[in-house]
Amino acid sequence: YLARKFFYLWAKMTFGQVLPSKARCFHDQKILRKTFGEWKEWWTVCRERKLSLRADNHYRHLLHNLIFKAWRGYVCQQQGKRNKYYVAESHAKKQNMLRTWQRWLVYVDVQRTKHGMQSVALAFRERSCLRISWAVWRRQHYQKCTGHKMNILALQHWAQSLQFRAWLQWRELYLYTQNEKQKETRAVTHHWHWELRKCMGAWLGYLNLHRVKKRQNELAQEFHRSRVLQRCFSDWRLLWECRRRMHAHQRDLEKQAARIALRRVFAHWKHYVVLCVEEAQQRELAEKHYRCHLLVLQKFWNHWKSH
Repeated sequence: YLARKFFYLWAKMTFGQVLPSKARCFHDQKILRKTFGEWKEWWTVCRERKLSLRADNHYRHLLHNLIFKAWRGYVCQQQGKRNKYYVAESHAKKQNMLRTWQRWLVYVDVQRTKHGMQSVALAFRERSCLRISWAVWRRQHYQKCTGHKMNILALQHWAQSLQFRAWLQWRELYLYTQNEKQKETRAVTHHWHWELRKCMGAWLGYLNLHRVKKRQNELAQEFHRSRVLQRCFSDWRLLWECRRRMHAHQRDLEKQAARIALRRVFAHWKHYVVLCVEEAQQRELAEKHYRCHLLVLQKFWNHWKSH
């Protein structure tokens, strides 16, 4: 009963009024709302472009799945650490409760005449024993090399003033580490959002440039076709006029006109093939750039996770 009571007090002082499950649920809801707002804004701007919409949705869903998997792995790892921490804490509390119980039996047998003062002193002694035992266990866990010396010093200085000071120092250190972890998390999130915006801007710029080039190619092809048609029509008209005058050279002129038309068609087809090859090379360069960026993000994520 005392162990459960002090565990609830410790959880309230550590996490506050909001439990970790509620905080995680609120964090997930905020992420979903933010993601939905960005998706809705993007959809209203680019809804006329179906291919761009599908590509962006697929890319964003893929990133969200990767982020969710990484976050789920991190939460599972934290839960595993927390479970080990709770097991160690329960074992330490059981050992401290056993020692406290034995001392309390000896103290009851000796001081039965002072029952009123005994209850107050026993409660104070149990609280102080639990606090100093918890502080000693934490120092042994974080300082394995100097754990034996710290245990000897803690046993020698069993006074209330040093116990209270050790508790305050542990609490300040814990709050400092929590603040540092929150700062690191915010910095990583800000950097990730900045990188994502940068990649999206580069991709949109590349898409607009590709559309402009494609439109220019279409206009050039239409102009080239019209010029070819005009030239073919003029050649046909000249041949039709000359056919009345020169029946003997009619077949030679037709063959020569056919060869010229074939050469022009072949030149047009060759130019079109060159444009297709250039477009494929540009797409390959864009894909390589995107893959390199994903590798950088993955390397940064692995570095942050290992840190």
